[in-house]
Amino acid sequence: MTAVKLTSLSHGAGCACKVPAALLAPIVQALPAPTDPDLLVGAATSDDAAVYRLRDDLALVQTADFFTPIVDDPYDFGRIAATNALSDVYAMGGRPLSALNLVAWSVEKLGSEMLAEVLRGGSDAITAAGASIVGGHTIDDPEPKYGLAVMGVIDPADVITNAGGRAGDALVLTKPLGAGAVTTALKKGLADADVLAQAVEVMTELNAAGAAAAQAAGAHGMTDVTGFGLLGHLHELALASGVAAEVDAMAVPAIEGVVELLADDRTVAGGSRNNRAYAEEFASFAPGVEEVRRRLVTDAMTSGGLLVALDPARAGEVPGTVIGRLLAGEAGTISVV
Repeated sequence: MTAVKLTSLSHGAGCACKVPAALLAPIVQALPAPTDPDLLVGAATSDDAAVYRLRDDLALVQTADFFTPIVDDPYDFGRIAATNALSDVYAMGGRPLSALNLVAWSVEKLGSEMLAEVLRGGSDAITAAGASIVGGHTIDDPEPKYGLAVMGVIDPADVITNAGGRAGDALVLTKPLGAGAVTTALKKGLADADVLAQAVEVMTELNAAGAAAAQAAGAHGMTDVTGFGLLGHLHELALASGVAAEVDAMAVPAIEGVVELLADDRTVAGGSRNNRAYAEEFASFAPGVEEVRRRLVTDAMTSGGLLVALDPARAGEVPGTVIGRLLAGEAGTISVV
């Protein structure tokens, strides 16, 4: 299983392989809008998952997420991909119930043993979330990809969207950033085993506890931070909420060793470069913000933490770091200070 490095077959690692937000947004916006009144959350606000009401006290939460290998260990790849897919359900405040495997794989090149390890990793993450894998679909593809379609449930009254943020809210980030830099450095032989181990630990941590804490603390808005980076996902939340945002660059937590990696331009993922270019449309940086910090807040994160908007007096109830605030201003704009 170590004869072929999975990341050597990947054009972009993990969520860094996402189609750039600047390209994708107008395509999605041009699609016909659903009119079903029971669709409580759809694609209109670029939220993390769809929410469909079945009855007054029950709704489905649906999402799908898959990507190319982000690490070479197939078991860890499976765990990371599954944890990432589950995160979208948690970001809505939902409870995962079931999942379908989504697999693209070349048995001829990679064999079935590695695939079994990927699926085992995914299964272990889903089981840890209290959900079940109930099937899936597999196609032959020279570039491996893995992820899941996840279904969860929630009471419609408990849904937390990315459109509920309020001016004055504190912004809490529940996981450190920098997986994009670590995995890019890994592909180029610039990351050591310790940094990789730190990143894998972050990417395989379920967002269940953070979501439960946010719900209990009366969160107004929530999203998770993945391939579009902190600024990209905060932009979506602020735009949907009709507010502006401010980020304290020095307060943003980084995976141990990432700040040092980001001093080297070679560790900036392609997806992160796309994020940086996109952020120029809505974000401004104070002159004193260091380049490594600008790279960190646009890092194409995989299986990142939750970004929670809530009353500042209750911010300490959510495990994480206060990295900024929402404020009155042009919707979707961000100042990084």
